[in-house]
Amino acid sequence: MISTINPVNGETTATFDAHSDIQVDAALTAAADAQQAWRLVPVEERVQVLRNTAKVLREGKAEYARNITLEMGKPITEAEAEIEKCALTAEYYAETAPQHLAPETIESNALHSGVTFEPLGVVLAIMPWNYPFWQFFRFILPAVAAGNGAILKHANNVPQSALAVQDIMDKAGLPEGLFATVLVEANRVAGLIADDRIAAVTLTGSTQVGQIVASQAGSALKKQVLELGGSDPFIVLADADIKAAAKVAVKARFTNNGQSCVNAKRFIVDEKIADEFVAEFVANTKELVVGDPTDPATTIGPMARENLRTELHDQVTRTIEAGGKVLLGGDVVDGPGYFYQPTVIDHVVPGQAAFDEETFGPVAAIIRVSSTQEAINLANKTEYGLGAALWTSDTETAARDLLPRIDAGAVFINGMVASDPRLPFGGIKKSGYGRELGSYGIREFTNMKTFWTGQPTTTSTPAVAD
Repeated sequence: MISTINPVNGETTATFDAHSDIQVDAALTAAADAQQAWRLVPVEERVQVLRNTAKVLREGKAEYARNITLEMGKPITEAEAEIEKCALTAEYYAETAPQHLAPETIESNALHSGVTFEPLGVVLAIMPWNYPFWQFFRFILPAVAAGNGAILKHANNVPQSALAVQDIMDKAGLPEGLFATVLVEANRVAGLIADDRIAAVTLTGSTQVGQIVASQAGSALKKQVLELGGSDPFIVLADADIKAAAKVAVKARFTNNGQSCVNAKRFIVDEKIADEFVAEFVANTKELVVGDPTDPATTIGPMARENLRTELHDQVTRTIEAGGKVLLGGDVVDGPGYFYQPTVIDHVVPGQAAFDEETFGPVAAIIRVSSTQEAINLANKTEYGLGAALWTSDTETAARDLLPRIDAGAVFINGMVASDPRLPFGGIKKSGYGRELGSYGIREFTNMKTFWTGQPTTTSTPAVAD
């Protein structure tokens, strides 16, 4: 049984039977068969489905956003923004996919030579609960534009979102069978990965799950894109605009109730301006409104599951016991549901849980440093490498000298790390590999096929033979 549990009160609001082996097998066959026809449709025709998708998303925005909020607790205003971002991405790829997938000519000794970008087949998408629409659509839109089919195994605490996205793609006119949601328990994923009808796998989720999926897909020699955990640093140098940095820092940490791989989690601040920054940060954090996520005035809703809140509170407790100083929050919210107080912990150092581990919830760790070099060293002192923010008034030096020294898939100078359909998104180290979005993302699930054509009346060969 797969259930929706409302994180506001802990009540079960919907239940679904898991799909049977027969149903899953039928979905795999249908997707494989439909993809063989879809791959031959010109990309200029395929992208009409994306235009339709944007329209369907916007027409149902209120319904879809409310569904997200009731399943995982995101404030309704953020849920509505999530739907709009999906629609914008659909429009982006509708316009740019033909260009991104156009054959490239490369000069050689051939009459014609270069690269074409052809679909791999059916891609298994294993998606998380924290952005139940966005994480899916940022995959499916470029994937189907490139000619692939897809099977979705969504997080089991958002089954209504999983079914809703299939309905959206059906309404948008995607060929019957090309995409399907399967409601299955986690122990059945290995069988899906191993199935010959699955050509590749994409996962957004925890590092621990990523290691399992990578092992299973690797043993079958199937392409993977993994977007995993993060403990992003937010570095504030002594010459930064402190008020601006502190304002953005609160949004960077507490967006999505603090439950995002790319949330800023470790705030690494030069000690010369640390007191001023911390005072601004705490004051701004106090303005957050904890409450009913369906109320537009709410800025912090409940955490998605009770076990996630329990794990977060354990990390806070261990950090305090190891010397961290709580400036705000630090405990669960009394009453029903899975609410946690927006929390700020100062004087966090390596060896404490809030520094060493990914804190997936509304908890900010302040780390004070004596120099820019120490700031960079501590920013990199993590097994993760998803994103990083750097605040300074000397942007030229930052771009030239500091950006290359920060170990991350993305570095935002005087801004907050966020995904953008125009730019590649992904990490290094235990934050995963491969890229989503932009021209790089749409090509991840393609066969970059070399073509080489000689004169029909000659026996010419490539310049260098194997």
